[in-house]
Amino acid sequence: MKKIISGISIICSIAISAQESIQFQELPFKDIIAKAKKEKKLVFIDAYAAWCGPCKMMEKNVFTQKSVSDYYNTNFVNARFDMEKGEGREIASKFGVRSYPTYLFLNGEGEIVSRNTGYMEEGLFVAMAQDINSPGNKKGSLKDRFASGEKDPEFLLNVMKLNANSDYEFAKKASERYFQNKKKTEELTKDEIGFLLYFIKSSEDNNYSVFTSRKAEIVKYLPEDTYNEFDAQLKLAKVVEQSIDDKNKKINEDYFLKTAEPLVGKQAAITKLNQTKLSYYEQNGNFPEYEKAAVDYYKNADSFDPTELLRAAWVFADHVKTPASLKKATEWAEKSVMRGETSENTYILAKLYYLTGNNETAKNYAEMSKNMATQTNQDSKLADDLLKQIK
Repeated sequence: MKKIISGISIICSIAISAQESIQFQELPFKDIIAKAKKEKKLVFIDAYAAWCGPCKMMEKNVFTQKSVSDYYNTNFVNARFDMEKGEGREIASKFGVRSYPTYLFLNGEGEIVSRNTGYMEEGLFVAMAQDINSPGNKKGSLKDRFASGEKDPEFLLNVMKLNANSDYEFAKKASERYFQNKKKTEELTKDEIGFLLYFIKSSEDNNYSVFTSRKAEIVKYLPEDTYNEFDAQLKLAKVVEQSIDDKNKKINEDYFLKTAEPLVGKQAAITKLNQTKLSYYEQNGNFPEYEKAAVDYYKNADSFDPTELLRAAWVFADHVKTPASLKKATEWAEKSVMRGETSENTYILAKLYYLTGNNETAKNYAEMSKNMATQTNQDSKLADDLLKQIK
């Protein structure tokens, strides 16, 4: 009899323990969203990584608290995904999850309505949920609300914050409506100026008129030289667009310089032209033109950041055959390695030494790259393959 009672007590204990924790639904992401829509609730997603210490602490110390489990189990459809496995990778990419733990709150349309990060104590974690679980966040699709013409400043700011990385164009449209409705008598705050600058890419953008008309406010937080430089880049963006000949996959350099020089001066125009050529020719796989542009642009390599030089060196290592150009690229990679050795830059340097016939040094750096990758649990396949070629 005592054994039976003891067994019942254990079962009850387990049941009570299970209730006093957030109940995470083990369903595919699309089913989680469908369930939330049907139940007219928001989704709470614990976006974690298996190795993350704060994630484990949240699971052990916070998710198990009665106040937490009561609120989350009553008000949300809860789910957990490892951001480095299975569906979690797609979710991380879709919502721009880059740190752990991240807490995502979504509506029944699968749209993000709030995002928070880091370890939180019980009280703060519940207070956050109560704030997010407001009627405003459950009104329906953010895009439907936006399409219907909603102009509430808090709503528009929320759209900007939440979609800046995952849906830039939507966030940009929200910023345009926000600033169009901002009263001229209300001075821009530092945060508002940050949003304004983030969502302007060209002098053709709708927000450009706000940028120019409110210069006096902006330069209170931004040095005037920086403002003028930013303005010049916005003007050049349109020139870049007009100078690209997509049919022939070329850039009309004469047109670019003729149009850009009056706007920003000769040297700034030449610099922007070279940057445009590098970007465009790499994207379109025109590596002979990329090679010419890079050799010209980086001829004074000491004036460039080694990280930028390393990127060009990698392109050369993969696509360029000219001995003199490969020698230049080797110098660029050396500058990166001199700043600090990584498995990536030592691999690129090793490959360039190999391509220029310096096999012994290539082998040493390839082995260094392999060892560094192994020690940091990274993939060493590139270094392994190169070592096989050298031998």
